[in-house]
Amino acid sequence: MNLTGIIAISGKPGLFKVVAQGKSNLIVESLEDGKKIPAYSTDRISALEDISVYTYEEDALLSSVFDSIFKKENGGIAPSHKEDKNTLENYLLEVLPNYDQERVYFSDVKKIFQWYNLLHKSGNIVLDTPVEEAEKEAKPSKKANTAKAEATTETTEETPKKTRAPRKKTEKTVE
Repeated sequence: MNLTGIIAISGKPGLFKVVAQGKSNLIVESLEDGKKIPAYSTDRISALEDISVYTYEEDALLSSVFDSIFKKENGGIAPSHKEDKNTLENYLLEVLPNYDQERVYFSDVKKIFQWYNLLHKSGNIVLDTPVEEAEKEAKPSKKANTAKAEATTETTEETPKKTRAPRKKTEKTVE
C-alpha cells in the first residue's frame, strides 16, 4: 500500500493529499471534499507513510496495518471509528495481534479505523503488486539497455568536441 503524499494535519479533520509546494507552505487537497487549502510550516503535519504502530517487537508501519485490514475485509470497509472501545480494540488485535495495548491509546485506534475508511472511500486503498512483479515492470530489459547505450556512443563519436579559447591573464598592479 502506497501512502506517499498523504498527510494528516493536527487540528484539521480528515486526511489531505499534497498537491503543490510553495516557499513557506504546502497546498493540500482534502480527501473528503476535494477542497484545496494551504498548510503552513507552523502546522503539525504527519506523513502517513512515516507513522507506525507500537508492537511488542518491532513497530508496524501504518501501511502494513491497512494491508491487513484490507485482506481481512476482502477489500471492503472496516468497522466505523464510532464503534465502542472493545469492538475496535478486539478487531485491531485480530489484525495486528502483537500491538502494544499500553502504548497505543484508544484515540489512536479510532484514528486507524477512521483513516482506513476515509482512504477506502476516496479510492486510495489498493494492495501493492508483489515485489517481484514491480521490479520487473520498473527495470527495462537488457536489450533496451544495450540499444540505448549503443545509440549514445554513436552520437558522441559523431559530434566534435568544442574547444574554448584560453583566457588571457590580466596583471594587477598594486600602487
